[in-house]
Amino acid sequence: MRGFLATSFLALALASALSACKRAEPPPAPAAAPAATAPATQAADDNLNAVLWMQRSEEYRALAEQTYRAAADRLDEALRQPNWDALVPEERDNAVKGLKPAVVMDVDETVLDNSPYQARLIHDGKEYDELSWDQWVAEKKARPVPGVVDFARAADARGVTILYISNRAVHLKEATLANLRQAGLPVADDSVFLGLGTVLPGCEQNGSEKDCRRRLAGQKYRVLMQFGDQLGDFVQVVSNTPQGRGELLQQYHDWFGERWWMLPNPSYGGWEPALFGNDWAQPREQRRQAKRAALELAR
Repeated sequence: MRGFLATSFLALALASALSACKRAEPPPAPAAAPAATAPATQAADDNLNAVLWMQRSEEYRALAEQTYRAAADRLDEALRQPNWDALVPEERDNAVKGLKPAVVMDVDETVLDNSPYQARLIHDGKEYDELSWDQWVAEKKARPVPGVVDFARAADARGVTILYISNRAVHLKEATLANLRQAGLPVADDSVFLGLGTVLPGCEQNGSEKDCRRRLAGQKYRVLMQFGDQLGDFVQVVSNTPQGRGELLQQYHDWFGERWWMLPNPSYGGWEPALFGNDWAQPREQRRQAKRAALELAR
């Protein structure tokens, strides 16, 4: 009996050992989810952090507000000096003496915040196009950039006319002026909006450059200050290359913080196409590669 038990125990142990060495069969795979309910994947967007920073960071608000407060502190000085002028000599065709004072302001990302439009493009995986832009402008939902309303009202109270030189096309004039008024900004009359397509006889406009419209403003006004978020909002950019833009900034370096006031805008601008030869016809990934190649890793 003892031998029988020993033999039985040995057989059981051997069976257990063999079972332990055998590779387990994988559990059956779960049924695949229907294609209609599979989560959609969205490509990374270069503009995500930039737009989020403009919408959610207190740093952006601080920069905008300090720019407008600093400019307000210089208004009285600019008014006191009869020869003070914020137009470059090449864009001034007449003497400033006796002209009414004005401030020239760009609209988008200088006066009105269009980050919701940029956010929609990111959300939908799209890029800027004129149709969606016109639809956004027609909504008249852009809010004022932090600090601009207080500055504009302070200028208006001193008898300074606010001129809006914008690359919004002239057919967007009515919607733009309505949005400006709704945002609390002074609008003297319809003539203060000089949109893309405004013509100055004898002055040939190059693309969306604003030099002709600044000349037009200078015929009636002594321009105390200019505000913008791009170099082209202040002076004509003849060569939109990194080198050309750098030379232009160096040439007018001393004008900033005195007669010219730059607002932060990392979401778009002339700086971007300057990095890929101003060729927007290139595929998006090719433009991205050019921007990656422009990164400075060390000096």
